[in-house]
Amino acid sequence: MAEPKYAGFLPGRHVIEGYGAGGFRFGGMSHRGSILALPSGIRAWDAATPQDISLSSLQPVFDEPKGEIEHLLIGTGPTLMPLARVLREKLAESGITAETMATGAAARTYSILLAEDRRVAAALLAVA
Repeated sequence: MAEPKYAGFLPGRHVIEGYGAGGFRFGGMSHRGSILALPSGIRAWDAATPQDISLSSLQPVFDEPKGEIEHLLIGTGPTLMPLARVLREKLAESGITAETMATGAAARTYSILLAEDRRVAAALLAVA
């Protein structure tokens, strides 16, 4: 596999073991800040607020091989925030159903769906 073009990368699929205090625990390690949990691995994500969720910030999702992601859970922080229509449409064009929810709910749901071997990914904003 080629070197990832995004900084802060842990290859493979990993359950989210914990969240809060501004970061996440997964793969026996911790990361401070937001993350993208993708089929190729978990990577640092520069998004910090719901307004940072954009086509460009989600580019790593679109870079995954077609068909690897069927469902994208988007953790929008401590509360549910709607996803912009343009993002929802672009994801749908790529064959990905997006669902927004509070980050805690998204992290828990991601881990459950991952354990069921579903084609799931998550974009999770860090929460305090």
